[in-house]
Amino acid sequence: MRVALAQCNVWVGDIDRNVALILTAAQEAKAAGADLLVTPELALCGYPPEDLLLREDFVQACEEAVKTLAAQTPLPLLLGHPQRVNTRLYNSASLLRNGQVEAVYHKHCLPNYAVFDELRYFTPGTQPLTFDCAGVSCAVAICEDVWCGPEVAQASRDQGAELLVVLNASPYHRHKQGEREGRLAALATQTQMPICYANLVGGQDELVFDGRSFVVDAQGRLVARGPICETAVILTDFEKTTQGLQIKADAVLIAAPDTEAEVYAVLTLGVRDYVRKNHFPGIVLGLSGGVDSALTLAIAVDALGAEQVHALIMPSRYTAEMSVEDAIAEAQSLGVSYDLISIEPVFQAYLQALAPLFAGRPVDTTEENLQARVRAGLLMAYSNKFGHLLVTTGNKSEIAVGYATLYGDMAGGFAVIKDIPKTLVYRLAHYRNHHAVVIPERVLSRPPSAELAPDQRDQDSLPSYEVLDAIITAYVENDRSAAELIASGFAADTVQRVLKLIDRAEYKRRQAAPGVRISTRAFGKDRRYPITNGYASWGGHHNLNEEQHHEKN
Repeated sequence: MRVALAQCNVWVGDIDRNVALILTAAQEAKAAGADLLVTPELALCGYPPEDLLLREDFVQACEEAVKTLAAQTPLPLLLGHPQRVNTRLYNSASLLRNGQVEAVYHKHCLPNYAVFDELRYFTPGTQPLTFDCAGVSCAVAICEDVWCGPEVAQASRDQGAELLVVLNASPYHRHKQGEREGRLAALATQTQMPICYANLVGGQDELVFDGRSFVVDAQGRLVARGPICETAVILTDFEKTTQGLQIKADAVLIAAPDTEAEVYAVLTLGVRDYVRKNHFPGIVLGLSGGVDSALTLAIAVDALGAEQVHALIMPSRYTAEMSVEDAIAEAQSLGVSYDLISIEPVFQAYLQALAPLFAGRPVDTTEENLQARVRAGLLMAYSNKFGHLLVTTGNKSEIAVGYATLYGDMAGGFAVIKDIPKTLVYRLAHYRNHHAVVIPERVLSRPPSAELAPDQRDQDSLPSYEVLDAIITAYVENDRSAAELIASGFAADTVQRVLKLIDRAEYKRRQAAPGVRISTRAFGKDRRYPITNGYASWGGHHNLNEEQHHEKN
């Protein structure tokens, strides 16, 4: 028996396109001699379809498309799709064979945590499904069914299943592939049957599905793995022996990349698909000469090609000459078109207009934020005129503590590195330079600065990024309390200050652009904290006379 796993990049809501993609994979699998093709979870409509599932016309269109695929598929096809049964909607997998829907499985375990909210839409199934294919008894599970315990797989095994086939839409976060392979290896060992894991690939808003479909044998050994962030049809051959169902040794096992290569591939795919699937002609961004915009530029070019990327370099009175030189060097090294526009005349006009209102008051972050907003106005004007998507360049460290300006550097349609802490930004920049130096060395070696005031440095008002990022990870991603952080060795005043900044910046993050998720807890659907919030998680007390929404740069 030869099983083909269709690691396909489907588009949420574009049912006709998805039908064509699945049929193309089916034809490739048939030509390769496959006996069964397995698609990812909800491949017919894309994942996650969210409230499209509440539209009856959408569900009906999916049901019609199932019939189309059943009539046209050249080989047995296990298809992921939504299915309405009476008044209940299910997350389903249908076996399409001989021109008809032969059998249907409904997902048992519906995740309702992190980015998942399937209980909002679906009813859980209760029955296992086994079917014969090329003399092998195959069982079906869908994604969470293999994470919530061994019961679903064991029930199929008890019915005589020899092979478990799992349809998945498992989004990426760092270390996720190791978790997947470890979980399925343990399940295969426990049930004593091989497992085929077909995963989605592609970007969908903030989520990126990284593919890497794989197969483990009955002893839990990894025997096949597909590529990361690429479409593929992964073939695996099985044969019955006296020791049970065995996997032939010539399966393809693609090596796992290191962390930087993995994250960079995910960011690149996330940008490419957001631009492509939303039909933007290209990208525009502000290029400052700093490491964040340099990395964002490199990712954009690698995702789309230099011809679809444009940069605006917008120095102010506080911009160092080396920053302008480095920004130009970055654009030229990547072959990107750019324009140099001084913001000084516009900034001066703002200051003159506001002078009567601000008379007698000292210069503060107000004037710093004005510069960011002038730049945003220019970038948005370019975006409007040429239709390019404006991408922002802020990183997770800045967004966490609110060191970003509303309607300034936060303005844009997509935030490429919003889930990348500053320490990882530097690692990714070094990784990209290993392939070809596109970011000048002094960008990576000089102290980071917003350059909105004389001699300004990030570390003038923040702890070192090593300390800051460690606190952000512990508090945001792992829900550690202030007391736990202090007990682990962080200075109490640093912990209290950073946690206060994180909590008080929630109102900004609600207005931020979506961006690629690479952690277990990104700012977005993962973390839903109230803006109006009286709980002082940093261990202090709210002061009603204290300005709570004071912006930093």
